Formats: sequence, C-alpha cells, structure tokens
Amino acid sequence: MSMTLAQFESWLRDPDRRPLVMGVLNVTPDSFSDGGRYADPDAAVAHGRALFQAGADLLDVGGESTRPGAQRVPPDEQLRRVVPVITALRRDLGDAALISIDTTRATVARAALDAGAAIINDISAATDDPAMLPLAADRAAPIILMHMQGQPATMQDDPTYRNVVAEVIEYLQARHAAAVAAGIPAHHILIDPGIGFGKTMEHNLALLRHIADFAAIGPPLVLGTSRKGFLARITGETDTRDRLFSTAASVAWCVANHAAIVRVHDVEPMAKVVRVIRAIQTGQP
Repeated sequence: MSMTLAQFESWLRDPDRRPLVMGVLNVTPDSFSDGGRYADPDAAVAHGRALFQAGADLLDVGGESTRPGAQRVPPDEQLRRVVPVITALRRDLGDAALISIDTTRATVARAALDAGAAIINDISAATDDPAMLPLAADRAAPIILMHMQGQPATMQDDPTYRNVVAEVIEYLQARHAAAVAAGIPAHHILIDPGIGFGKTMEHNLALLRHIADFAAIGPPLVLGTSRKGFLARITGETDTRDRLFSTAASVAWCVANHAAIVRVHDVEPMAKVVRVIRAIQTGQP
C-alpha cells in the first residue's frame, strides 16, 4: 500500500518498522529490466499508478539508466524525463504518491522535489555532486546513500576488494558521517550496499550473506536485488523478465535478515513475499 510522507517520517523513527516495498519506475530508453517500455511519459505514469495499486509503498523514479555499461545522461535530459511523470503522479494520487528521485545530480533532485518527490536516492552516496548533501539538509529530504565502486560505464570491468563486506561497511559509515556533518538528521539517512554496482557475483553473495552486519550500522537498510545479473549467473535465466522466482528468493532473504526497504520491479508478487516473511517474524499477518 502507498504511504504519505508523514507516515514515512513516522516509519523512519520506528525501531520495529515493517519492511517497505519500493517499486522501480525507470523513465529511460535503455533500462536493463524493461528495455525502455516506460520512456513515454504517459506509459510511465500509467505504470506508476499500477505499481502503487499492486502494493508499492513508494516509487523510485529515475531518468538515467545505471545498468553496467550505461553512459551518463545530462541533467536537462533527466529533468525532461522525470519531472512530468512525478508531477502527474502527485496530481493524480496526491499525498499517497510517495516518490523518491533516483539521481546523482542536485539540480535534478531539486526539481524533482519541487515537482512532488520527497526522497533522494543517490547511487553515488552524494559524492558525484557536492551540492547534494546540502540540498537534502535544506529541504529536509530523507536520502538513500549507496555504495558503488567506479561509475556505471565501467563498474563491472574488474571490481576488486580486499574484503568486500568490511570495505562497503566502512564506506557507508563514512558517507553517513558526512551526511550528518552536512546537517542531515540521522533519522533521514538510509544506506544501500549497492548489489551489482561494481561487484562480482561472489561479492554480491558475500554482501547478502552479511546483511545483518549492514543492518547493525543503524540506518534503515535498502536493498535492490530485483532481476539483477548475478541471479542469472546462478539460475541461467538470461531474460530479465524470467527472474521472478530468483528475485523472490533474494527478497525473502533480505527481509528475513532485517532489510528495511526492498527495491523491486515485480511489485505484487514481491509485496506478498514481504508480507509472508513479516508474518513469520511477528507471528501475525
């Protein structure tokens, strides 16, 4: 079910917060998961409505593909793609349309917030644009800080770590401290270890085995495993749309190990996965 910003603020402060389902809305012509099916604004708005109706608590709207090998998209083009979609969703759904803007550019984030987005999702953990943390602080916007080694264009060329779990934890702790120093309230900061962003399959599996260690850092933990390539390495599912069951397995694991938000493409079945895991944890629906 969708939620308002006020409900999300309350959720952020709740130590026993229920897991949330974040629906992915890629307004791009080259998304790895949907091949540009929602690049048209009308199609994107219709899909956004459908994701909320299917059980998404919030939507993550992005105008720049971050798949491996993707090239950067100028801020003006990102704005052209995302602002009309965010504006239309807020107009149609009102406060119940809780939207995050998936961007590393402060100009894009600012315009998206003006259009009705409430959350910033920055895959660079606000390192690409030094104006991002001050913007989040000034606008009192919750921000998701993600780990990524390199840039999307080259991040999968040869990712290497001495100890992937320890290094990603150290990085996220440092970015959390930077966000607090920039004036962002601690309860407005969420973290994401960046599954598939500059990681091999082995790195991804190690991070997933140690989700509890990331949850122990303190901030709500966001995880995106949906339809990703490491699943294909395990199951052989070359078509991204065939990765429903492998995604469900990874989502179940994430929620069972204290993920706060799961970022998914197939909202309705993943919302059911989340509800079942939560019922097992709490002993009630």
